[in-house]
Amino acid sequence: MTMYYKHLHEWNLPLKSAADIQRILKKKLKFVPITCARFVSGVDLSFPKKHIGIAVIVTLDITKFEVVETAVEVTEIRFPYIPGFLTFREGPAFLKAWEKVSLKPDVVMFDGHGTAHPRGLGIACHLGLFIDLPTVGVAKSHLYGKYEKPSLKKGNFSYVTDSRGNILGAAVVTRDDVSPVFVSPGHLSDLDSSLDLTFRCTTKYKIPEPLRIAHNLTQKHKREMIL
Repeated sequence: MTMYYKHLHEWNLPLKSAADIQRILKKKLKFVPITCARFVSGVDLSFPKKHIGIAVIVTLDITKFEVVETAVEVTEIRFPYIPGFLTFREGPAFLKAWEKVSLKPDVVMFDGHGTAHPRGLGIACHLGLFIDLPTVGVAKSHLYGKYEKPSLKKGNFSYVTDSRGNILGAAVVTRDDVSPVFVSPGHLSDLDSSLDLTFRCTTKYKIPEPLRIAHNLTQKHKREMIL
């Protein structure tokens, strides 16, 4: 993995090389049910300035919905925002924040996609390989694949599929009358257990609590940096 970790720090990496890395790493993914999920981390990034990113990792005990640890990293971001290549932009900041995490979580949720990705390696998959823990992607918007919009009642979902009909993830309604989020497995997880965990982590809001709290903290830090 070392050579691929190095590539995350090359801000001018050609997209063809980045896509080739994604295709290679996709073959290393393992899809198994998540069997333990008490401590769940949520990851979110914000960008207060053009080349500055704030990465926040919040770990919750989801049996109580209590925050047990928070890690924050402010770092330089050079790789541009390009759909399908999110890891190359946000991955280095996450990995620096990850070094500050002392309580290893059971699962890590990312604000982005897992397998529902043009090359099958969204940020949840890519970074799951580096940390070697179960990961789940929960994205607010659709990136890749086909799906039928589910009825907007909490608990409903429809599968996201590729052109061959392979299931990549799901469009999931986590709150009545609210547009779905897009859930897909990352590494050491599968779709069924990723869906189950998403519902377990969702309360009265659209976004699962680990991600919602992480997002709120990145926005707080962002406002403080701008002022």
